[in-house]
Amino acid sequence: MTSGTATTLCISGVSGQMGRTVLETASEREETTVAFGIAVNPPDLAIPVYTPDEQATALAEHDPDVVVDFTLPEATTALAQACAQAAVPLVVGTTGFEDDELSVLQEVSSTVPLLKATNFSRGIQALLRALGPALEALPDYDVEVLETHHNKKVDAPSGTAKSILEEIATDREFDTVPGREGIQPREDGEVGMMVRRAGDVRGEHEVLLADNDEVLTLTHRAEDRGVFAAGALDSAVWLVEREPGWYDFGDVVSDQS
Repeated sequence: MTSGTATTLCISGVSGQMGRTVLETASEREETTVAFGIAVNPPDLAIPVYTPDEQATALAEHDPDVVVDFTLPEATTALAQACAQAAVPLVVGTTGFEDDELSVLQEVSSTVPLLKATNFSRGIQALLRALGPALEALPDYDVEVLETHHNKKVDAPSGTAKSILEEIATDREFDTVPGREGIQPREDGEVGMMVRRAGDVRGEHEVLLADNDEVLTLTHRAEDRGVFAAGALDSAVWLVEREPGWYDFGDVVSDQS
């Protein structure tokens, strides 16, 4: 468990872009230390790295305070079950889950604290909180959502875009239109969901509200993956002291405001 005041971490997906960024960011913080990592093809790092087949044994041997996960849904569900057995809290940054996979995570959250976020950016939290009042003030305006990510991102639309759509759904009923093609005039009660994949874009999300000869846009752009790593580590440190349950990054931001 924790040595001194530092929170000991396991990083699942440590060989990926986000996993490596979390590792680098954690090494720069006094309040976090990384005990080991998990990766399908373990890289040569300064910490021990285990395969998913070895994760249950590694959790028992190292007894970390919390696990931070950026992998794929099927890997996350297996990890979550291992965390439940080892009584280790879990921070999930993976996106693209199916309903049955989310059910596994929900079940695990009854045993250990589990924090799942589609985005660990404080700016996105601000965008989500600003969106409700904007929709309320502009009830008849058309709404469109655009998201852009790097060309290696697997799931589309992004988990953050889905969170934005969920926030819009708290204000109005609508049908999501995934892009438009051919003769397809905009209908009432639609929200367009546009997706772009290009280059190494870290993440950009825009909500557009338009009518009455005016346009309002709420836009967030992440310039570096360190933004998400910092939020994930803030969540990890915060989660250690929680009771078993389901949490999200908004809980962390609210508690620290």
